[in-house]
Amino acid sequence: MRIATWNVNSIRARVVRTVEFCVREDVDVLLMQEIKCKPEQFPYAEFEAAGYTVEAHGLNQWNGVAIASREPIEDLQVGFPGMPGFAKGHEGPDAPLEARAIGATIGGLELWSLYVPNGRGLDDPHYRYKLDWLEALRGYAADTLAADPDRALAFTGDFNIAPTDADNGDPTVVEGATTHVSAPEREAFRALLDAGVTDTVRPLIPTGYTYWDYKQLRFPRNEGMRIDFILGSHAFADAVVAASIHRDERKGEIPSDHVPVAVDLDLAAPDDDDRPMIW
Repeated sequence: MRIATWNVNSIRARVVRTVEFCVREDVDVLLMQEIKCKPEQFPYAEFEAAGYTVEAHGLNQWNGVAIASREPIEDLQVGFPGMPGFAKGHEGPDAPLEARAIGATIGGLELWSLYVPNGRGLDDPHYRYKLDWLEALRGYAADTLAADPDRALAFTGDFNIAPTDADNGDPTVVEGATTHVSAPEREAFRALLDAGVTDTVRPLIPTGYTYWDYKQLRFPRNEGMRIDFILGSHAFADAVVAASIHRDERKGEIPSDHVPVAVDLDLAAPDDDDRPMIW
């Protein structure tokens, strides 16, 4: 099974190249972020014509997440337990929830498409919201895997964090001055890993960026960031046999500022090899 994640930065603007990518690369499940539309505005027909079923969650022209799958989408979840909300000037537990998380069971795998809050600035309320959001996600991961250590779980998407200095090639993103590289954000990312998931792409592709700003020739200069990840539990990670970062998708007409990241899973039964059965 091939699973990919992609911040498409408006699915209505980029539906043709998104579907073409899925077909050309033989993607079984695509987890999308920043679709920037409500479910009733999503271009389902193009995906359905290519053999995909889509579940989308969006509230307005911002944020939004979706799943496109060739396999049945089951146990759909919109938002994870404990996920905080946000609205400018509205703090507290009753803040409205944004369209940043959608999860489902596909082929026995629990897959999540996540669009982690940006943070905006180190002194912005959105930064505190980002850290709270990540802590809630860590709690969900810890609780889920404590109850079922062998659960095949994956958090995929745009995490808006460059976990190491090697993941940041953008000269305008500076520790102590901007988000994405601050110590608390990186600590929150490590805490999520400590909850029982691992970066399933890095062991196979140690270097490489997944995002380049549209401004100041960031892509031609390769001044990008690695902020898109597929984080899997041991049962998921043990089945990963290949990975890819599709850098060329940053080229061409109206590209997203992010590129797809994908993994291939071998879900063969134990009689066929020594990998865990995942159904």
